[in-house]
Amino acid sequence: MKLILFFSFLFKLLFLPDGFVYLKDIDDSIIVDLKYFTNSNFTAQKVDYYYSNNAILTEETAIALSRAQSQFKKLGYSLIVYDAYRPQSSVDFFVSWSKKQEDTLNKHLYYPNINKSDFFKLGYIAKKSGHSRGSTVDVSLVNISTKLEIDMGTIYDFFGVESSTFFSDISEIQKNNRYLLYDIMIKNGFKNYSKEWWHFTLIDEPYNEYYNFPVK
Repeated sequence: MKLILFFSFLFKLLFLPDGFVYLKDIDDSIIVDLKYFTNSNFTAQKVDYYYSNNAILTEETAIALSRAQSQFKKLGYSLIVYDAYRPQSSVDFFVSWSKKQEDTLNKHLYYPNINKSDFFKLGYIAKKSGHSRGSTVDVSLVNISTKLEIDMGTIYDFFGVESSTFFSDISEIQKNNRYLLYDIMIKNGFKNYSKEWWHFTLIDEPYNEYYNFPVK
């Protein structure tokens, strides 16, 4: 056990700046499914600088997320993390991809009603992302009993008004599910990006810097 802890400490020392942690070292009950480590995302490609499925966050954010997880578990749910810290090089990858107007492989799934040329003005892609500061997470909920993600009305990273947190033209169950996620995250120190029901940032972010170390 001591040897495992030593190598875990050494791995963190090699790859993470001071103040950053692996979420699994704070709360390994939170499910991690980093979509940009796979091709199951709006680009249909693995994204640059995502080399593992490790969710990395500032320590303050990881602790706050763990507090929220404790409350969700009492209700029969677990958080699932789709994205956490995001390197600036990954953001640059999105910007570069967005300029390739012919590359629309996953348009039917993620942005059926929006042109790639409008991503910037609509606020779905930016040249700088709060994720790169390490205190922003993209999350949803899994029913612990069924091990299935609950219905939020859209998939993660769906570009459209339907993803707005309080979008009205969805079912009552979907509205209630979104509000459950929103309510407990807000109570644990996060604020929501209103265009994306899954997007939360720690209110008291410890860092303003945009980092560029890889997800390993």
